[in-house]
Amino acid sequence: MDRTHSEPGGPRLAPTDLRFWAVLALALAFLALGALFLAVPEAGALIYGIPEPAGSGRTALRAIGARDIALALYLAGLALFSTRRAVAVVLGASLVIPACDLALVAGSAAWWQVALHALSAGVLALVAVWVARPPMGR
Repeated sequence: MDRTHSEPGGPRLAPTDLRFWAVLALALAFLALGALFLAVPEAGALIYGIPEPAGSGRTALRAIGARDIALALYLAGLALFSTRRAVAVVLGASLVIPACDLALVAGSAAWWQVALHALSAGVLALVAVWVARPPMGR
């Protein structure tokens, strides 16, 4: 059976579809970001836009890393094994993450740190809409 065969939840993303690779690239980016937060929390704090916390505050940064790794695994798993619609829904729902991050740092972080959160939201939104659209010619 063809991987893109129509299923109850809709067709899957095929490895021949650029959207498949875009989702996996996003997953890889979130995986790397999460690993950075876990391994080097002070670098994570700098990227996130908060002062480097000491003690138990580093645990919160590591929790951000775990969240990003979980998102990466959700995206990769869905891209590989689920429908295009499921990938789009999770990407769209994941907009909550950068939106909340943006709200938390707005007004206290440097412009480029705020811009990173806005860029993250924008990329998630664009890829979600792109993945949700049927392939050209259908």
